[in-house]
Amino acid sequence: VVSTQSTGSEPEASHKLLKLLTKVIIAYLIEQVAAGAQLLQVFESSAEYLGPTLFEEYSLPYLEEIAAGVKHGITERGLGDVPLIVFAKGAYHSISKLSYAGYNVVGLDWTVDPNIARDFVHIAVQGNLDPCALYAPKKT
Repeated sequence: VVSTQSTGSEPEASHKLLKLLTKVIIAYLIEQVAAGAQLLQVFESSAEYLGPTLFEEYSLPYLEEIAAGVKHGITERGLGDVPLIVFAKGAYHSISKLSYAGYNVVGLDWTVDPNIARDFVHIAVQGNLDPCALYAPKKT
């Protein structure tokens, strides 16, 4: 999680931490595939707090690096082709850029209209379930 306070006051330290986390995440996801995972989903839970400018500086490059690193690592180890999903909650402002980040699917949160998202995304989309629907009464 990247806070807007830490990115603004300590950008070098923030990038250093994000680079370290990215390396660990790549290694972890490759091992998940080696252990039998057939699909991977990467979550970015801070996108809605960062806004477009900070998201594109402090999140998107690392999401791209994760996708590229995982694909390279599983190919290098002969683990086959595993689809990757990226879900950046609240990143409605960067959906198009996410669709070019190296993933196979962009997950949408419940605030994004999938019909509108299709105009900005060139790969598959999934999601858009309002979490309140889980608690809503069943229709009769």
